[in-house]
Amino acid sequence: MSYLKFNKCELVNLEYSLPIEMLNTNRAGGYTSTTIVGCNTRKYHGWLVCPIEEFGGEKHVLLSALDETIVQHEQAFNLSIRKYPGIYEPRGHKYIVDFEFEPTPSLTYRVGGVLLKKELIVVHNEEQILLRYTLLDAHSPTLLRLKPMLAYRSIHQLSKANMYANTQFRNIAGGIASKLYAGYPTLNMQISKNSEFVAIPDWYFNIEYLEEKKRGYEYMEDLFSPGYFEMSINKGESIVFSASLKEIQPSMLSRKFNREMKVRPPKDSFINCLKNTANQFVMKKGRTTEIVSGYHWYGCRSRDAFLSLPGLLHDDTKTYKSALDSISALLKNGLFPSDTEDLIYNDVDTPLWYFWTIQKYLEYSGDEDIVRKSYWKKMKTILEAYRNGINDGILMHDNCLIWAEERGVPKTWMNAIVNSIPVTPRYGYAVEVNALWYNAVCFALELAEKYNDNDFVEAWKNVPKTIEDNYMSIFWMPEKQHLADYVGVQGQNQRIRPNEIIATSLPYSPISDEAKAQVLKAIEYDLLTPKGIRTLSPKNPVYKGIYEGSTEERDQAFHQGSVWVWLLAHYVEAKFNLEGKSFTAQAQRIMNNFEEDMSSGGICTIPEIYNGDPPHEARGAISQAWSVAAILYIAHLIDIKQKTKKV
Repeated sequence: MSYLKFNKCELVNLEYSLPIEMLNTNRAGGYTSTTIVGCNTRKYHGWLVCPIEEFGGEKHVLLSALDETIVQHEQAFNLSIRKYPGIYEPRGHKYIVDFEFEPTPSLTYRVGGVLLKKELIVVHNEEQILLRYTLLDAHSPTLLRLKPMLAYRSIHQLSKANMYANTQFRNIAGGIASKLYAGYPTLNMQISKNSEFVAIPDWYFNIEYLEEKKRGYEYMEDLFSPGYFEMSINKGESIVFSASLKEIQPSMLSRKFNREMKVRPPKDSFINCLKNTANQFVMKKGRTTEIVSGYHWYGCRSRDAFLSLPGLLHDDTKTYKSALDSISALLKNGLFPSDTEDLIYNDVDTPLWYFWTIQKYLEYSGDEDIVRKSYWKKMKTILEAYRNGINDGILMHDNCLIWAEERGVPKTWMNAIVNSIPVTPRYGYAVEVNALWYNAVCFALELAEKYNDNDFVEAWKNVPKTIEDNYMSIFWMPEKQHLADYVGVQGQNQRIRPNEIIATSLPYSPISDEAKAQVLKAIEYDLLTPKGIRTLSPKNPVYKGIYEGSTEERDQAFHQGSVWVWLLAHYVEAKFNLEGKSFTAQAQRIMNNFEEDMSSGGICTIPEIYNGDPPHEARGAISQAWSVAAILYIAHLIDIKQKTKKV
């Protein structure tokens, strides 16, 4: 019996099925994604979505959908579904009788006496999808028609009918090759069985994407179809359709499908589902390894990668190091780029998370020599840059604390901007930044002593004590018994936010265990929820408990009440550090709160955020790296505690 459960009786109910989305990546930047009934509800959905190097590696939707039609006794039954203004047409979802996600996404349709199964494979490390159609039952001669629907546009845009599209195609072995616009790669569509291609070039107008409409974006698109493939299919027979950027021998398609099916990772448990999804964030391009921050619209971001690696790849230190090396190469003037594609260097906290990520790598691998050879020089470069002042916006003061301020530019992870104004600017001494700074300096001194780097030890040995002496006096609020979120020119910002958690969870902390306990108590009282930690207390007048509406309205709520999962990893680690093994049961309950998400929203994954207000509905990107990483990291911590023997 499959671990992932879906209400088979409700599949035909679009209120149930449309919110459930599936995502399968090729581990190289490309993916397939749609709803479980095959109705695209986002501009990011599509059967073949892949990065195009000619366009800077930006992802583009080439094959948006594939219409399937069963023909018996000259009657056609279209199994697909699309949304047009005021109507769904065709309405093939009414024929669906089963959906499974393991070992690979599959749909079963019943039309009278016809029972047809469709299975999807996204080929790893290739820009290719394979769809296998198996006629499980039929009592009359049956035809199968497959009609490709082409978009050929960026995932962030929508296509419109135009006179510039190249509507011609050329015949290739087992199918056709099409390229709608110059500069794009050729899309090869081939079938494992001899078929007839019926050329009926046509545009399909005003297809609606409901999720984009909800988010306040343009939501209507025109798609082009060059025609359809038609072939007979016999009871018990399987036919494979391929869409790929490379031409392949049709006779190889069935064999390739079977080979790929054998290497699908298991999704037979909560943890295996998350491990499967963890691999989908890993993108290998040549010798580099990058971590995709989230699907569908995020690229690769340095901070997200550093926060995600310890959870995503704690049991794969080779890939962990490869990703760490790839980002390390981007270090410039002591900073890492916010986005590895845009190469904008603004973040004050990201280089300090680098130290934490290396600490975890060292914990997992135990290889101090690799750390010395690969990262030690860069670590010292970062520390010197902060100490000397990276620029006018980031510098160390005489109290050895880090001040960050650049008007109009948010420098911490709370980086939402509305109308060119940061929602949570946090100018000055940020509580987590200076905790990370203390941890980085202490860790570097630990390594310097092991590496006999006496010059470094001499230059930095007094800094940790100075940070300790000033951290509590600047951040601690005696009347509230927790830390200020930041301290600016106007003094302490006393809004309770989750950033102070970081000061409680790091290997080296500038605050006492007693202070940590008080901080966690305050967090638990105002911010902790079953789905993560709120970014602002509901008691605050600017709290936004629902993440919805226009772009501006959503951005206002992003860090003003929305619940973030990644913070739970640091909360749980802090609790384990203070309470030891006795916290194991509570940590398990925290982790188990996410098991229900495996069969809803984005299948087998965890979203970016949740609403601050109960029932804490999923919001934002359907699959987020640091969310998945947080739960895997908690599972890792639990595993360690369960293996710890009593002394």
